[in-house]
Amino acid sequence: MKLSLIIPAHNEEDCIASTIRGIYEALTPEGIEYEILVINDNSTDRTIEILNALQQPIPQLRHIDNHLPNGFGFAVRCGLENFQGDAVVIVMADASDPPADIIRFYRELEKGYDCVFGTRFSQGGQVIDYPIVKLILNRLANLFIRIIFQFRYNDTTNAFKMYRAEVVEGLKPFLSHHFNLTVELPLKCIIRKYSYSVIPNTWVNRAAGVSKLRVREMGSRYLFIVLYCWLEKWLSRGDYIDSKNRPRLK
Repeated sequence: MKLSLIIPAHNEEDCIASTIRGIYEALTPEGIEYEILVINDNSTDRTIEILNALQQPIPQLRHIDNHLPNGFGFAVRCGLENFQGDAVVIVMADASDPPADIIRFYRELEKGYDCVFGTRFSQGGQVIDYPIVKLILNRLANLFIRIIFQFRYNDTTNAFKMYRAEVVEGLKPFLSHHFNLTVELPLKCIIRKYSYSVIPNTWVNRAAGVSKLRVREMGSRYLFIVLYCWLEKWLSRGDYIDSKNRPRLK
């Protein structure tokens, strides 16, 4: 099972090299076939120069440009249209997602699940240096999602999730343009009855560069996609079947 790692990158010259090297050093000894697909999202710094320099020592690396419109959601969607693996995981360029968790998620997916979701807020999960305001908003948003969707999963907003390739195809078309894509993907997985496993993961705040998430700009966008998925849940009853009865795509 080839794994594709999608890394959206906008002006990440301070951390992209260490992130990619860390992934390469962790995954290669595991015998996992993989590619690292970096989506350059209109970077104006040295990000492209660094990626070009890394391609020779790290043959699993390739990068493509996300043409207009730019933004996190569009960059990830560009990656979801161009990855070549049998499964895909979205990884942040700032090394907030430890490579060891990528391996753990891959091994969990090998058990036969359609998706693997991370949780930072259950036993075994942790957040390191999480800004307090974002933490409070995160927990309130996840509580709201849990209540209206009536499930126990407590970290829907967590971007770090792994999906089989056929699941990605089954979730299209994508609506989100921004960080709310990280909520659209798992909610559609659950609504459309794909199987998933939830395991703890770690999130570490970036040590270099600048966060691209703007909380004030994202509230209404998150609410839009949550309500859209909620309507799909209640108005599309009977349209989807359990993944165990769904034939695998060849």
